[in-house]
Amino acid sequence: MCVFGFKGGERLKFGDVVTAVASLAVITTLLDSVLLAVFIPVMSGKGTAVAGILSTLVASLIVGYLFALKIQEESRRGAIASIVVLFTVVSMLATIAFIANPLVSPAVKENMDSMFSTSGWTNYDWFDAMFMVVALNVVIALVFGFIGLYAGSMLRKPKKS
Repeated sequence: MCVFGFKGGERLKFGDVVTAVASLAVITTLLDSVLLAVFIPVMSGKGTAVAGILSTLVASLIVGYLFALKIQEESRRGAIASIVVLFTVVSMLATIAFIANPLVSPAVKENMDSMFSTSGWTNYDWFDAMFMVVALNVVIALVFGFIGLYAGSMLRKPKKS
């Protein structure tokens, strides 16, 4: 018996994918909050992007290591892809909910105003800018999630029977 009660020979089930995604989301959120406190004072606007990338990568490494035995039993790329796709959907919905939050929207608008001249922007321009933020988060979740899970699953060697 190993971490999370997985034994050798078991395949990755949908419940395992959900557990991996939930673990990934929680660890990413915790790491992101710590890294934001570190990088925002140092890098200002770019600190949020660096914190997001690093938290996704490190959390994916951890979850890949924890679920390595399950991932290795199944097709490695297929198992990792199912985890990453579900995590990307969760990440996308969380980003949309975060941007739509009325308490956050003024901060987002202030950040956009400081980066660009937004005085003449239409609603479509704002929608387009927010779509790009969501698209960037999706790309980060897909790319760095896959890299982290793959590398994390490679760290733990399968048990010899």
